[in-house]
Amino acid sequence: MKTVLSGKKNEVIINTEGPVIIIGECINPTRRKKLVSTLQEGNFEYVLELAGNQIDAMADILDVNVGFPGVDDVKLLPETVKQLQNRYDIPLCLDSPNSRAIEAALKVVLGKCLINSVNGEEKSMNSFLPVAKEYGSAIIALTMDDEGITHDPFKRLAIAEKILNRAVRTGIREEDVIIDPLAMAISADPQACMVTLETIKLIHEKLGSNITQGASNISFGLPSREMLNIAFMVLAIRAGLTCPIANPEKITSAVRATDLILGRDDFAMRFVEHYESTKQN
Repeated sequence: MKTVLSGKKNEVIINTEGPVIIIGECINPTRRKKLVSTLQEGNFEYVLELAGNQIDAMADILDVNVGFPGVDDVKLLPETVKQLQNRYDIPLCLDSPNSRAIEAALKVVLGKCLINSVNGEEKSMNSFLPVAKEYGSAIIALTMDDEGITHDPFKRLAIAEKILNRAVRTGIREEDVIIDPLAMAISADPQACMVTLETIKLIHEKLGSNITQGASNISFGLPSREMLNIAFMVLAIRAGLTCPIANPEKITSAVRATDLILGRDDFAMRFVEHYESTKQN
């Protein structure tokens, strides 16, 4: 299954057959005080710097989250989108729990973007799905609902099916629904990663959908986070993960190596290209 996103002219295809597409996570105020302070001042240079660094590190899509306490994201998200697209031609993933902010950004975005995210709660589906349909956007569907987050992979699959079916009835194409099976912290639950991996396998086998996840969630509270994140991501790619949300500076080497080993990089061209680019830097 193929999900096609675009910037002004640049097109990115997320394909269940690979190769892996990287959604850069770094435009996010969480743990980035400088991003909060510069955005409060109406200064977008740091946002543009974060974007450029991720693109240089081989991000294919940029997640854009400008939410922090006290912010008017209905105003700030579209302004940030305009600033990014004035400088770079790359598809965007609009990240906000506020459907009004998402809609405001969709009014100014160039190309076809991704909405992060919808979940199985009735309020969420009612708020986001009509907006996605109106503006022709793809969506990320989180496998949680009004009862919270289940630890049963089959129940997560059922929630994914519910959102997918509702989206299709709303007029959104099946290939424009990307499922997030929810990667939870292994420090809180030793079985968390196994539940997510099983959920990925079920979604891949039963729905054939493209699959994303926050690649760094599993290592929260533990040392050597980068090693844990990469180990889990490689297993997740083998299970069916197609477009992780992560810091490309941390994961691109592992992604290129995994694609090569899985036979999804003819003549090792993407692997060698990335190796040469990192050697030059």
